[in-house]
Amino acid sequence: MSGLVALCVLTALSLALGYANKARCTGPEFDEWGRSEPAYQERAYGDVCYSDIQNLWIGRDIDRHVFPYVHGGIEPDGSLYGGVVEYPVLSGVLMWAGAFFVDTDAGFLAASALLMAPFGLATAWWLGRLSGWRALLWALSPPLVLYAFHNWDLPVVACAVAAVFLVHRWTSVSLRRRATVAAVVLGLGFALKIYPALFVLPLALYVLTSGKERWDMRGALQVVGASIATAVVVNVPFMIAGFGGWLASFEFQSRRQVDISTNSIWYWGFRDWTGSADFQSAMGLVSPLLMLLSFAVACVVGWLRYERCGTYPWIPVSAAMLVGFLLLHKVHSPQYTLWLLPFFVLVRVRWGWIAAYLVADLAMGISIFRWLYLNMMGEPSGIHDGFTAQALMIGVWGRAALLVGLFIVFLKSRSTVDSPGDERVLPGRPAPRLQEA
Repeated sequence: MSGLVALCVLTALSLALGYANKARCTGPEFDEWGRSEPAYQERAYGDVCYSDIQNLWIGRDIDRHVFPYVHGGIEPDGSLYGGVVEYPVLSGVLMWAGAFFVDTDAGFLAASALLMAPFGLATAWWLGRLSGWRALLWALSPPLVLYAFHNWDLPVVACAVAAVFLVHRWTSVSLRRRATVAAVVLGLGFALKIYPALFVLPLALYVLTSGKERWDMRGALQVVGASIATAVVVNVPFMIAGFGGWLASFEFQSRRQVDISTNSIWYWGFRDWTGSADFQSAMGLVSPLLMLLSFAVACVVGWLRYERCGTYPWIPVSAAMLVGFLLLHKVHSPQYTLWLLPFFVLVRVRWGWIAAYLVADLAMGISIFRWLYLNMMGEPSGIHDGFTAQALMIGVWGRAALLVGLFIVFLKSRSTVDSPGDERVLPGRPAPRLQEA
């Protein structure tokens, strides 16, 4: 217990540092809309203290305390109005709640940090219960400082980790019931930031194959049904209250172009093509198809491991599916590293992979804003003009190469939450030899 308390204290210190870093961009003066002055944008990029939380105070009617989705929609040019935000409904409600009692972007950042910090602490507690000292990777990691309050991601990360905790540590009830409740939590995660829905299929396959003599088809269907039902129950009230506003958040993402704001391999690899309508249209098809292919490969490899070892590796498969999403989706925002970080705790990956990824991410997370600052100020920013652009390319392509490797590594690795006997050898199969990859 004392170790878990210490873990949470260290997490709290990292969260405090993360807030202090973002708060450097606030004040000391404010204009009539509550926007920080002077030179807000230049400071945000140049001092590397930008956050979406502070930035979106203006432009989404958050500053006007408009309840999201109900009265809004999307313009033909893709801009949102009437309180609609570009995130699923629970994130929208969280944003509205953070703005309720404040009238400046500084207050919005502080209130949002207070709302989300408990989710970061809960994540630390659950990871500590699941994987022991490896949870320090969450508590003391640079991404937690850089991105904890960059966007509204701590609640959705908590949902993903809570699902794993329920399945593997709530042992007083049957696996089917544990997994069903975990699926409900993943459904809530979908209503926050979509990506936890990826983990429903691996979880269902884990339940399906958990029977010693026959497949648990009913349990697997129950898992899928619980996650879908949860997502529907959460979304339906918003659909009824304002269908156009609810739909606009999804339409905004579907229309999103591959540009500098997406920060994905598709932008950095095809910058000269991004002005083409044909290219943008192709990306709307190529990116999701490749993601689906990566999901299918991960699930199939997981099934082959099940046939060899007797247990479906749902956590490593979930990690690989997330890697496929991060690598191939047309948007790769900096704070997405928070999504991946718990899997470095939950899967036995060699430390070299983790250290290399954190270094590449740090290079990208700092240099992208310095590069934007140079462009904003009209200063030279090419690859031959200084270390900023060089560090950015090291970060972007180093991270991409590591994601390719991690896709394979995760699928070869064991989970840190496995208990003795979790992997049983099927008759006629060789004993498993799974190690840290």
